[in-house]
Amino acid sequence: MELAIGLIFLGVFAVVALVLTASGGGSARDAKRVQSSLESALATESQQTREQIVNLRKNEQFSAIPWLNEKLLKFELTPYLHRLLQQANLKWTAGRLLTMTAACFAVPAYLVYLRTDTLGAAIGMGIVASLAPLGWVRFQRGRRFQKFEQIFPEAIDLMVSGLRAGHSLIAAMGLVARECPEPVGSEFKICFDEQNYGLDLKIALDNLILRMPLQDLRIAVIAILIQKESGGNLAELLEKTSHTIRERFRLKRQVLVHTSQGRLTGMVLTMLPLVLGVVMYLVNPALMSVLWTRPLGVKLMWIASGMIVLGGLVIRNIVNMEV
Repeated sequence: MELAIGLIFLGVFAVVALVLTASGGGSARDAKRVQSSLESALATESQQTREQIVNLRKNEQFSAIPWLNEKLLKFELTPYLHRLLQQANLKWTAGRLLTMTAACFAVPAYLVYLRTDTLGAAIGMGIVASLAPLGWVRFQRGRRFQKFEQIFPEAIDLMVSGLRAGHSLIAAMGLVARECPEPVGSEFKICFDEQNYGLDLKIALDNLILRMPLQDLRIAVIAILIQKESGGNLAELLEKTSHTIRERFRLKRQVLVHTSQGRLTGMVLTMLPLVLGVVMYLVNPALMSVLWTRPLGVKLMWIASGMIVLGGLVIRNIVNMEV
């Protein structure tokens, strides 16, 4: 009986040992195969293959067309447009934006010149139409900034709760990245990932301000950096910062309410001449065509356009109050 039990034990032990050896050998073979693949890839003389494997930096392109991307890298305006598109959260490239701007200039200018046979009017209409893509980008950027300002105090409160629960500042930022909606969550996720990849906290926060240049965010970042240098209760400091941001946001809303009449007046006074000119052209084309068929009419159009732009800028500066 004891001999049978011993034989059974030895048999089970042998089977288990064979299974473990086979699995270990397979894992070792897989590990060796992966290691040999990496070594052969890194040992290759092709610099492009090496960079594809070991390059962990951000790969940002200004255009999907290679030759256009090389040309755009030489212009100082291109990084500004790229940052503007990032702030607006649009999946465009700087090359695409410039191409759309050129198309919006060429098509209306050609149609106006074909209709009126006046180069000045065609160029003026083309310039106005070419501002449409950039205006759309700035509009989307402004909407995203406003949404960030609305959610940001709640994000600070969430960080305060995380700090009081015993989390570190980085863990609290990760909590904001996971729990807060767009755009606060996505921007804090980028900052959180940059810090985890080894970037200094100050540089990561500076990059956050560069992506979202808002006064409320600057206040919070300055408070965090001061606490990092001098010490203190960060949770209490961020709580007071959140209160200050909410009061500033409330005051800003009150200013917008009081200046709404002036902004509406500026919009009406700016658009009224253009709309009235189009209506009059539809009613009596021969009468309105005097403005671009005669030299005096062309001069009057340029003077009127300049006065409209100047008046709109003056009204905008009056009603645009910094809070």
